[in-house]
Amino acid sequence: MNRRNFIKSSSVAGISVAAFSIAGCTASTPEKNKNTISGEHNGDSKDDFALNEITIASLQDKMQSGEYTSRAITQLYLDRIQQIDKAGPKLNAVIEINPDALSIADAMDKERKAGKIRGPLHGIPVLIKDNIDTADKMQTTAGALALEGNIAKRDAFIVDKLRISGAVLLGKTNLSEWANFRSTSSCSGWSSRGGQTKSPYILDHNPCGSSSGSGVAVAANLCAVAIGTETDGSITCPASVNGVVGIKPTVGLLSRSGIIPISSTQDTAGPLARTVTDAAILLGALTGVDTADPVTANSSGKAQADYTSFLKADGLKGKNIGIDRKRKSTNQHLEQLLDDSIALLKQQGANIIEVDYLHAINELGKYETEILQCEFKDGVNKYLANGNISIKTLKDVIAYNIANEEKAMPYFKQEQLENCEKKNGLNEPAYKDALLKGRDAARKIIDDVIAKNKLDAIAGITMGPACSIDVMYGDRWGEDFLTQPAAMTGYPHISVPCGMANRLPVGLSFFGAAYTEPQLLAAAYCYEQASKKRVVPGFIKAFLD
Repeated sequence: MNRRNFIKSSSVAGISVAAFSIAGCTASTPEKNKNTISGEHNGDSKDDFALNEITIASLQDKMQSGEYTSRAITQLYLDRIQQIDKAGPKLNAVIEINPDALSIADAMDKERKAGKIRGPLHGIPVLIKDNIDTADKMQTTAGALALEGNIAKRDAFIVDKLRISGAVLLGKTNLSEWANFRSTSSCSGWSSRGGQTKSPYILDHNPCGSSSGSGVAVAANLCAVAIGTETDGSITCPASVNGVVGIKPTVGLLSRSGIIPISSTQDTAGPLARTVTDAAILLGALTGVDTADPVTANSSGKAQADYTSFLKADGLKGKNIGIDRKRKSTNQHLEQLLDDSIALLKQQGANIIEVDYLHAINELGKYETEILQCEFKDGVNKYLANGNISIKTLKDVIAYNIANEEKAMPYFKQEQLENCEKKNGLNEPAYKDALLKGRDAARKIIDDVIAKNKLDAIAGITMGPACSIDVMYGDRWGEDFLTQPAAMTGYPHISVPCGMANRLPVGLSFFGAAYTEPQLLAAAYCYEQASKKRVVPGFIKAFLD
């Protein structure tokens, strides 16, 4: 089952210009609406945001020189959010601002003045997805009105790591409600609490999900970097369609404790950034073994605190990259982008090896739905049981939505939640059979392809360009998805911008075996530096404008 059909059945997504360089590569500007913000209310105006396309390293340089403080940078991003996320084009990427953001920035400035620098994220504003717990004044709701008012008792493990790193928690991002696991006809980027997030490239187009707000916020320069979560495509899909870099790590590299779950076998958090370098910096800050998430024990001795050491300009030289070309896209733009990408990979010294695995993986997709439905009911019930609100079970969520249908379900309903509630748990034979025939079989297929061809990575177009927003009938994505192989196996996956199709971004994927983040980052960085395909959003009002 490919991801388009999987979404239909299970709705997972489970998203002056640039004076600064992007880790050595300069962002392109759309030919149409160059250097403008085109909004529904404000018309066209110069997008002269002072921090457009700035990198973490550049921000650190400016704080070190005294040109900016963390407070000043944080205030600039807060003003930017107010200007184009809440007013102007109204992207709707940020669901909540952290009222403590400026005080955190002040504390980081005080430490810097005293000579204490915690690391590369010291004083850097970060947005996080609204399914990740923060023990502060912000809510954690997965975008659902049913969870409104939920203030977590403790930080998620990765949020604690962020605080230790000196990052400034700027706020939380909107998402596809319940990480796109509520309905079988959902519209990605919509939640009952946050409304509809829009593409910053063409406002009537879909930002993908479920990490819609995180992908859009990074693309539109509302933050330095952001954190999303993925079960199947929820980081790499919004990265691809929003023209940014997204990393879905190996399941177990980052802790999931304190994150509203879908799947214990497929869930992971991960970075979204405008450059591979910034994504690598954020990834390293989040790693660590967590006793509350036993799967992280597998990362011991494999995780890195600094992934930037693997970013080499010749990272593709002599590397074997597998590409499945048996499935041809019906979109001529995607075929051309793939051809161009292959040519560039070869120019950088990569050996392109044609492989055949996608059809076999897609055939296993039917088992993925069973796995996720069983794990969702189990995981959500455990999460809600310890929550700070009256909603304590998945059954309570369903009942709340029915009682508040006009507000909670004005467009699509909750078929997926209801399907999950019917499951009997992780001990039922169908679940165990699905793990064996789905996840385990998928791992064998990918492992065999990698071993047989001595591959360093597998590559291909991440997915097609964004579809239009349609809250009434749901998403209409094409057939061109490359999220499922890495999702089902729990293996790492990176999407990096590779070009535009009809003024909308498209990403190139690199994925491989478990804990091969270093070599995937090396390949993605080399491709990024050679291609320079990141394009600054134009905030075009409609596709036909």
